[in-house]
Amino acid sequence: MLTDPWFYAAAVPALLLVGISKGGFGGGLGVVGVPMLALVISPTQAAAILLPVLCAMDLVGLFLYRREWDRSLMRVLAPGAVAGILLGAFTFALTDDDVVRLLVGVIAVGFTLWQWGGRRLVERLAERRSEEHGSVRPNLALGSFWASVSGYTSFIAHAGGPPLSVYLLPLRLDKTTFVGTTVVYFALVNYVKLVPYGLLGQFDTANLATSAALLPLAPVGVLLGAVLHRRLREDLLYGVVYAALFVTGVKLLIDGSVVFQ
Repeated sequence: MLTDPWFYAAAVPALLLVGISKGGFGGGLGVVGVPMLALVISPTQAAAILLPVLCAMDLVGLFLYRREWDRSLMRVLAPGAVAGILLGAFTFALTDDDVVRLLVGVIAVGFTLWQWGGRRLVERLAERRSEEHGSVRPNLALGSFWASVSGYTSFIAHAGGPPLSVYLLPLRLDKTTFVGTTVVYFALVNYVKLVPYGLLGQFDTANLATSAALLPLAPVGVLLGAVLHRRLREDLLYGVVYAALFVTGVKLLIDGSVVFQ
């Protein structure tokens, strides 16, 4: 088990934020986990340690939102997500830690830029399409594409939220259905990821022991998110976190850039 206090200084707030996001805000902050831990340990080890804890969070989330998710959307999204996970597993052996740091840095910076500008653009385009053509309906081709991208980024860095949001936001789901659908989607994704992670040797004794030590944070974060879902303006929480994530992403880009030297 890891004993470095700096690891836990990063892991505890990261997991609480991930849990709050999964429990009440559609998983948008799930992307913070690996980048924060990658500052103190390798990104591949960070992803392996986080996955069992994320799976525990998913169980709590599934219970809370068991009746408030869109089944038709899941039938569209699930096949693409599995395909993206398989692609991530097959390319895993081709990437070393510095390449993964670079990828995680790109995801972190890209995610914050998406939240600061891209998300609003997608929402405005969705509003315009809705005014011109009525409600936007699920599309199998688009859903499969974005789900496969989401599955891949989720495999690499547990960061499947942004690609999924590109597809879901134009559908203009109500807030609770949006959160419930993402909870079910990422539960599926995370439990599927357990298989290739195990086959790739990511769950050694040290990683699993560290995951077990962090496990009590899973229900705390998700339940706190469920409480804050109706009480907290998400922009108050997300504004600070996005700024910190952007800085973290830039740091990982700098660290990962050694692959070009």
